[in-house]
Amino acid sequence: MTQLAPVLDEIDSSLDASVQRLFELLRIKTISTDPAFAGECRKGAEWLVKELKSIGFDASVRDTPGHPMVVAHHAGATSDAPHVLFYGHYDVQPVDPIELWHDDPFAPAIKESDKGAKIITGRGSSDDKGQLMTFVEACRAYKKVHGSLPCRVTIFFEGEEESGSPSLKPFLDANKDELKTDIALVCDTSMYDPQTPSICVSLRGLVGEEVVVKAASRDLHSGYYGGAAANPIRILAKALADIHDENGRVTIPGFYDGVEETPTQMLEAWEKLGKTPEKFLGAIGLGIPSGEKGRSILELTWARPTAEFNGITGGYTGAGFKTVIPAEASAKVSFRLVHKQNPDKIRDAFRAFIRARIPADCTVEFHPHGGSPAIQLPFDSPELTKTRNALAEEWNKPTLLLGGGGSIPVVGDFQTYLGITSLMVGFALDDDRIHSPNEKYNLNSFHKGQRSWARILDALAK
Repeated sequence: MTQLAPVLDEIDSSLDASVQRLFELLRIKTISTDPAFAGECRKGAEWLVKELKSIGFDASVRDTPGHPMVVAHHAGATSDAPHVLFYGHYDVQPVDPIELWHDDPFAPAIKESDKGAKIITGRGSSDDKGQLMTFVEACRAYKKVHGSLPCRVTIFFEGEEESGSPSLKPFLDANKDELKTDIALVCDTSMYDPQTPSICVSLRGLVGEEVVVKAASRDLHSGYYGGAAANPIRILAKALADIHDENGRVTIPGFYDGVEETPTQMLEAWEKLGKTPEKFLGAIGLGIPSGEKGRSILELTWARPTAEFNGITGGYTGAGFKTVIPAEASAKVSFRLVHKQNPDKIRDAFRAFIRARIPADCTVEFHPHGGSPAIQLPFDSPELTKTRNALAEEWNKPTLLLGGGGSIPVVGDFQTYLGITSLMVGFALDDDRIHSPNEKYNLNSFHKGQRSWARILDALAK
């Protein structure tokens, strides 16, 4: 703690200055999806390079076919110090509808929330400029106090995360030797609540499929052909209904291959959070879980695989009524994957399951919509243990290990192209209104986020 204490003191005393630097970045309109803001995106990348160079990083703007990346390197206190890759993104979502903002989205300010907390307002304050600057400011404080960083650090800031990351995979592939480190640190996540530090240790994978069932050569009059001609809506609906049994389990053969049981200590920790089905679903007007029976609401959303129907069409759907038997019907189906489920095998099994339920005089075709495996950090990882303890010391509360119901594609890309796992640590909150008008980031998140990263870097170096 002797080496760390003055760094934490420096972070505390420099908070106002760090907020002003964040404000400078927030004023830059780095909207990646709109070509009109390409110049602003480059300006944002150049600003970050300037700041990183000011604290001793070898930093540069890297051009891509789209918006530029920022890559920076800094040596550690010793040549054999652990090497970490820190990832964040400097681009932001569009601000529409602008009329719903209380203030100019690119004029950041410190305000008081309706809950009495001090907040930083503005587009990108939480997603992801405020988050990435917590790490930059932790490095700044460490350098100012000790003249070096405890770990070797590579920083990688992306400029297209909010527009689908079209340049990311080619860039990682072309620069994998430069970017490969011992572990990645990803800040684009959140805390469980304002007082509970969290590490996301798993992310569900995804398989998307569109299935189209075709029957007659044209739409048919239901009075003339009804009862004799195959109805693709009925065929498709029956096939989809067969995917789940009465207990909510998926019936596709081989679907649960590679699915492991959630460790008991994780289940016990989640149970203590008191997240009942009524509390979780009540806000959306529901109260009864529809997934696998006998599992908690958090296990269902964080650690179990799913099959969901996202859209279904067929026949006449306009105003009024039209008595037809449609020529075709289609559905969009997505699977959330966990642990070691194989996306390709899931896709093949789903297609075989549907084909087996299609009459001989009908046809079916499939259109894939992406696929990625789940991400699972080993629960006994030494880096996880060190980070968990460091966060607990800062927040004076045990660190919660949680699962992510969705996906963070860059985590999978780091694993695929760089061969490294990721520690997902962030300080955003559920009410930060990311992607929405009036985005905010709690000042406490920004402050203690800096202190947390200083502790994490210190812990990883030992």
